Amino acid sequence: MISRRTLFQRLWVCCLIFITVLSPAQPVLAMGGEQPPFDQPAPSFTLPSNSGDGEISLADYLGQWVVVYFYPKDFTSGCTLEARRFQQDLPKYLERNTQILGISADDVDSHAEFCDAEGLKFPLLADVGGKVSKAYGSWLGYVSLRHTYLIDPDGMMRERFVGVNPAIHSTEVLAKLDELQSTAS
Repeated sequence: MISRRTLFQRLWVCCLIFITVLSPAQPVLAMGGEQPPFDQPAPSFTLPSNSGDGEISLADYLGQWVVVYFYPKDFTSGCTLEARRFQQDLPKYLERNTQILGISADDVDSHAEFCDAEGLKFPLLADVGGKVSKAYGSWLGYVSLRHTYLIDPDGMMRERFVGVNPAIHSTEVLAKLDELQSTAS
């Protein structure tokens, strides 16, 4: 004979399973918020840049692949390592018709100093209020999270990386870019 307690436990488990099965699909979430869906247009943006071009828009790069990488702060160890790796591999990205855009909540002056100190030749964009970081699900309170997105030449979201390891991240992005470009041909 089943005890009353066991019966209620089983009923409770059955109810949870039933609710889970009947619930509509939930959006993809990562720390930082809802992630942009694959095979849909990437969230558009226009942000000030350190590159001397004033503002840069994602739309400026239609016809190219774009690596949009969010990072917490200029001059911190992980962010510096990640930026150095992207800079080291920049010729490989350019060979693949790919632009790198770094985005953080730091201002344009901080980005300019960071690029000068590290010899970075790709634009860093100032998302001071976090509006773009929020649109990409990459915002935590007052800093951008370390997330990266691959956007195809038509402006469609093709891949995302969360939980990034700065030491090997550029290599991972290049491998995924090669995979995506080979299937797109």
